[in-house]
Amino acid sequence: MQTELLKVTGMTCGGCSSKVTKALTAVPGVNKVDVSLAAGEATIQYDERLTSQAALQSAVKGAGFGLGTTGTEAPSRTKGCC
Repeated sequence: MQTELLKVTGMTCGGCSSKVTKALTAVPGVNKVDVSLAAGEATIQYDERLTSQAALQSAVKGAGFGLGTTGTEAPSRTKGCC
């Protein structure tokens, strides 16, 4: 099992964090997802034999949210789900 921390931009409410959680848990190989709205982060436990960091990032983007980089927050181009 691998653990990945993604900075997620554009989350504005609990509905947004739920949408990100749902998108990530739908990725094959994902075991556990914790999304923190306040921190703008998603922590994902996954089987690296079944999925990849790129697939996780794609799921977040597909849900309509952006990705920041560790240390420097990229400006959000999304407005959340509300």
